[in-house]
Amino acid sequence: MADPLYDLLAPHLNEGSSSKPIPTSSDPVTSKYLNRLSTLSLSSLTSQEQQSLSQSSYSTLLSIQSLSSRSNAAVIASSDHFSHLQETLPLLVDKANTLQHDIPKLDETAAVFSTTYSRSTENEFLDRRKRALLMERNTDRLADILDLPTLLTSAISSSAAQGVSSTTNYATALDLHSHIKRLHLLYPKSPLVSSIYAQTESAMQDLTLHLISSLRAANIKLAAGMRTVGWLRRVAPELDTTGKSTFKGEGVLGHLFLLCRLSTLVTTLSALEPLRQLANQETETRLQKASNSTISRGTNGSAWHGGQQTERYLKKYIELFREQSFAIASMYRSIFPSAADGPMAEDVQSSFKPSGLKSTAVSPKQIARNDGSEPSPPAIATFLTHLTDLLFDTLTQYLPNVLDRTSRESLLTQVLYCAGSLGRLGGDFSLMLSILGPRIAHKVDNSDEEDDDADNEWVEVMKKHRELAGRLEALASGVGTVKGADKGGSLRMKS
Repeated sequence: MADPLYDLLAPHLNEGSSSKPIPTSSDPVTSKYLNRLSTLSLSSLTSQEQQSLSQSSYSTLLSIQSLSSRSNAAVIASSDHFSHLQETLPLLVDKANTLQHDIPKLDETAAVFSTTYSRSTENEFLDRRKRALLMERNTDRLADILDLPTLLTSAISSSAAQGVSSTTNYATALDLHSHIKRLHLLYPKSPLVSSIYAQTESAMQDLTLHLISSLRAANIKLAAGMRTVGWLRRVAPELDTTGKSTFKGEGVLGHLFLLCRLSTLVTTLSALEPLRQLANQETETRLQKASNSTISRGTNGSAWHGGQQTERYLKKYIELFREQSFAIASMYRSIFPSAADGPMAEDVQSSFKPSGLKSTAVSPKQIARNDGSEPSPPAIATFLTHLTDLLFDTLTQYLPNVLDRTSRESLLTQVLYCAGSLGRLGGDFSLMLSILGPRIAHKVDNSDEEDDDADNEWVEVMKKHRELAGRLEALASGVGTVKGADKGGSLRMKS
């Protein structure tokens, strides 16, 4: 039905405008409209169809106007792009040809890159990149490791400023050193760890030197000394080792402790240098007068009546020596009890038996132990012997200046008190006073009677000292009576 109707209406389709193409019967819109016309009645065609077409045309016009108003910018942009399309398409074709020409080179380069940086083979660049990435991921850890020497140095500096009583800083320093030491054991080939370990060892050496220098403090107490030796055992364990030349229980630390305290004792005694200079002047004066007396023998030569400055010097010297030597020996026995109370402790006492001019007597047990099969005696034995020699050398040099018998007895009594103090620690050297008389007799130009008095003077001093010590002991134990006190008189200790 649509085709005959189309044939009927076709001549009238181009009456209004010959420029528009005539739609064909196969056009969907035309076919739909012709099918609709075939369903209308004649009255509808003549009366309503014209109005319906006018309405549809007007509605379509409004839609077109609305669309052009909304899409004006897009339409203009599309028009502009379309105008440049003729220039763009040739460029696109050229770029496509260039890309087609470069694709084989790109493929070849990609193959070379894949072969060069393959993970299946060793590659220097990949290793370097892996190390860089690993370092980047562990930046915080590396920063912490690099800060370890600084933290250790700060802990050591703080401990040095606060003294041995500050245990927290020492413990922190030891923990840091242990951590760095473990890192060095885990990564011995790492240059970074090796460098940090070297810095740490240098810092620990500084800490060891600080602890050793603290042992040389003038007024160090027992608690501080024990803490210092304890820290030295942890900081420098190699000093606590026991070899053939050290006694069991003391190690090198025992020798080190005694050396530090000996240095402190010498420094303390050096404070008496002004008095010693005065004593030296009196010694020179005495020797000069003794020489003049020898030349003018048989005439009325001038005699020596000085010695007051020497007496002052020796009193101060013996007092300091007694205090410091007793403190050193008692502190040593407390810090190294196994060495001081060991099986060789009796050798300390045997070292002070008089033997010639020097107290160098050695017991048979010491001779048996010095053959290399057993360790040497404890260091305290030879140390006390050295202290005794130091004291007796000073007495031998300066005691001849004191010719007043009372003053000399007072000094010898003071020496006996010193021997008694060390005797409580196994270092009694009172019997060595027997060789002090001959020493002084050789230095003083006296008559034979005076020489005999000098030789026997120590015997009288020993008797008085023991008598006084017996009375004091009797009074302390409650045995002494009022009658005994009246008989003996008042007990007064001479300075």
